[in-house]
Amino acid sequence: MSVVLDVENLKTYFHTEYGLVKAVDGVSFHINQGEIIGLVGESGCGKSVSILSVMQLIQSPGEIVDGKIMFEGQDLLQYEANGPQMRATRGRKMTMIFQEPMTSLNPVITICRQMTEILELHLDMDRHTARERAIELLRMVGVPDAASRIDDYPHQFSGGMRQRVMIAMAISCNPMIIFADEPTTAVDVTTQAQLLELMKDLVTRINTSLVIVTHNLGVVARYAQRIYVMYAGRIVESGPAEDIFDNPQHPYTIGLLDSVPRLGEKHGSKKLIPIYGLPPNLINMPPTCAFLPRCTYKTEKCEKEPWPALRSTGDNHYISCYVDVRGKQ
Repeated sequence: MSVVLDVENLKTYFHTEYGLVKAVDGVSFHINQGEIIGLVGESGCGKSVSILSVMQLIQSPGEIVDGKIMFEGQDLLQYEANGPQMRATRGRKMTMIFQEPMTSLNPVITICRQMTEILELHLDMDRHTARERAIELLRMVGVPDAASRIDDYPHQFSGGMRQRVMIAMAISCNPMIIFADEPTTAVDVTTQAQLLELMKDLVTRINTSLVIVTHNLGVVARYAQRIYVMYAGRIVESGPAEDIFDNPQHPYTIGLLDSVPRLGEKHGSKKLIPIYGLPPNLINMPPTCAFLPRCTYKTEKCEKEPWPALRSTGDNHYISCYVDVRGKQ
């Protein structure tokens, strides 16, 4: 399985009046062709900023200060964010499904024009051909009566249908990678399942890679092949999805799994355990592990040593922790 994207030591900081916010601080990950990746963690841990950095969509006061983003043999950070090379990559080879479709779609432009603009720009289609392709894409993502609805405006669609339009726009140029940032936040549970099944089917159909960015572990449990767990701007655990769920080895991952219900368990058979405390202030980061104040497995070494780098625990499983929690759960 070939690697289509390799991110190394990515650092994205925000210069604020209160100090330097290290939103992403040394993140490394890779994406294989045709793979579904889960990027999970609490709100504010750096998931979305990591993906926006890859897409070169970070705006002032944010700044990518270090790292490499290797794609097709080129470091994307060597391109200007709004230069011709990056524009040719963004939207054509890498696309993004944003969290809130109502604010992502232009409310005063028809669905047709918003979709055909992409096709005309990146694939050099004429307006008639682009319109026919847009209708085909809407049908592909399950929009009923696509030929007549394509001339509607975003407010005439439900939240789930707007998200289907966003998915259609994302796959319109057959990209190599799709980033889905909380793609099901604004929809109900039934629609959420439909959209996730749709995206899974599209990964196979157009042979693309999908990165699902979410704080909902239930979303990635069914669909992701590999998972990266983020906390306070860093990746603290990564590995095959099945191994992460069956054998979590970082205290934070264990806390996330213990705080959500699991299907198949009898009512009341297991008490949900919350992660007490709050994430750290990213301006005044501690020199030690950032999860230390909330950790129930901490040792004396944890209180003295700097935040540990990722280490292998076997079978492509990595954790950023000094403690071996196996057998202590």
